[in-house]
Amino acid sequence: MSAYVFTPPPQPAVAVLGRSELFPARRVYCIGRNYAAHAVEMGHDPDREPPFFFLKTPDALLPDGATFPYPPETSDVHHEIEMVVALERGGRDVAVADALDLVFGYGVGVDFTRRDLQAEAKKLQRPWEIGKAFDHAAPCGPLARAAEIGHPDRGAITLDVNGVRRQTGDLDQMIWKVPEMIAYLSRYFELAPGDLIFSGTPSGVGAVARGDRLEGRVEGVGALRLDVG
Repeated sequence: MSAYVFTPPPQPAVAVLGRSELFPARRVYCIGRNYAAHAVEMGHDPDREPPFFFLKTPDALLPDGATFPYPPETSDVHHEIEMVVALERGGRDVAVADALDLVFGYGVGVDFTRRDLQAEAKKLQRPWEIGKAFDHAAPCGPLARAAEIGHPDRGAITLDVNGVRRQTGDLDQMIWKVPEMIAYLSRYFELAPGDLIFSGTPSGVGAVARGDRLEGRVEGVGALRLDVG
C-alpha cells in the first residue's frame, strides 16, 4: 500500500436531498455564455459562438447556507446563478441521445467571478483562472436526484440579492441543452462519475458586496442561500 508524504485533504463533496450519503466531486466544468441574453450583455453574439468551457477546482465548492468570503485582490465580484448537472456515469464520445443516462441529479449553483481580473485576463489574452477558479468560487446546493425529479429542461431560474430580484430566466433559454453540452464535453474529456457541470447563467449578472444575502432558485430543482462575508 502506498503512503503519502502528508495526510490528503478531504474529498470535496455535495449534499444530496433526502440522503445521508454525499456526492463526491471530481471535476467542475462550466459552460460560458449559454443564455443568449447573457451573451449579449457581455458583448457577444450568441448566434455565432460554439460552446466553450472552463474549469473550477472541486475544493472551490461551497454548501448551501454557507458564508462566501469576499475574495482578495478584487473590487468587482459578480454573481452568476446556474443549474448544476451532476454525473454518476462517464464516457467518451457520448451520443446526445444517451447523454442523460449519465446524470445523477441537479442542483443550484453560483459561478462567482472576479470580473475585474477576468476582464484584464481577456484584454491580455490570458487564461481566466484568476477570475474564475479562486477559493469558494463554486457554491452548490444539495442535489435533487434525477430518479425523483426527472430531467428539467424548462422552469424559472432566479437570483435575489437582499430580497431584490437580480437575475431571472428559464432553463428553456439555454443555447446548448444539457444533453448537448454533455456530448460536446465528452469529445474533449473522458467524463467520469463525480463530474459537475455548471450549465450557464441568464442575464442580470452583477456585483455583490460584504453583507449581501443571496438566494438562488431553479424551479423543480431547489434553492441555494448564501451570505457574503
